[in-house]
Amino acid sequence: MAVLSEFLNGVEQRPITVAGAGVLGLWQALKLARDGAKVRLIDHSSDPLASSASSYAGTMLAPFCEAEAAPQTVLDHGLQALALWREAYPGLVSEGTLVLAAARDHSELERFARMTEGHTTCDAARLSELEPDLGGRFAAGLHFADEAHMATPDVLAFLLDEARAAGVEVNFGVQLAELEEEDSEHSGLLIDCRGLGARQQLPGLRGVRGERVILRTPEVSFRRPVRLLHPRHPIYVVPWSDGEFMVGATVLESEDDSPVSVRSMLELLGTAYTLHAAFGEAEIVDSGSGVRPAFDDNVPKVIVCERQRCIHVNGAYRHGFLLAPVLAQCVADLLAGSAASHPLVDFTEPDRPPLRQPDEVI
Repeated sequence: MAVLSEFLNGVEQRPITVAGAGVLGLWQALKLARDGAKVRLIDHSSDPLASSASSYAGTMLAPFCEAEAAPQTVLDHGLQALALWREAYPGLVSEGTLVLAAARDHSELERFARMTEGHTTCDAARLSELEPDLGGRFAAGLHFADEAHMATPDVLAFLLDEARAAGVEVNFGVQLAELEEEDSEHSGLLIDCRGLGARQQLPGLRGVRGERVILRTPEVSFRRPVRLLHPRHPIYVVPWSDGEFMVGATVLESEDDSPVSVRSMLELLGTAYTLHAAFGEAEIVDSGSGVRPAFDDNVPKVIVCERQRCIHVNGAYRHGFLLAPVLAQCVADLLAGSAASHPLVDFTEPDRPPLRQPDEVI
């Protein structure tokens, strides 16, 4: 870590550029600024809170549920991250997650229970206590009591406000390449959180499509996210404020960022209607799709490229919001001279053209 170590000496005096203002970049900028670093946050979009892949996320902090298909490290670090979120964000709703399946798909519920931990099995009476609006609709379910959720636009705005309050210089509508013309005052470490914008520097990074629709109805009231299992069309419904609900689908292996198709919309709305008939009369407030970055193992990573004075934080997949604070802590620990052996940290130099040369000013 010779090159990085040279930078680490006196990090509080060296400027740090964080590229990408999704949830990963916001957490990086906020954590480093609070630790005393001089931080500049940039994004190519003039409104990244509305256009980044993070803006399409379900913002469910559900490490136990995610363990159904994720490796153990996501559960382990997800539990750490959940504690950090509870310390950091006052708008977090800690009511757990409810996982359901129609009677004909009960085998899906049994499979999900076998693949996860941290849940209790609920009968119809208990489901009615947890979510009265679902009373009598499902015979059984799983309650993951130690999980949480939040509204995506609210938490992104909160993180940006906190970053500014911590002294982060925020520049939106700026391409990273444009900074090459900046003077040497801004020469320093680059924390690259640009997602697919960094794919030329990161081998194996792929895009994974996620779709969602925002519904509004006063006829349904949920206290917690509800996941409805289905062999082909599973969905999750996340309650926001003012009668709004985010209805999302699981990830699709596609890099197509076009609007939601008619077929996908029918699947989302039809499955939401199966969950509660009142969704049939709900307003469609918004719909859209986003493409998330992912590595082959679907685990986010902190990749240190010493020669380019760059640290990549990427590969969020569907774990970006969940693991963002742990990834920020990893980078902060690296800059403090530790965390080199952390399982999410990789010192392998990617075999791709570097973003910049070792002596290049950004």
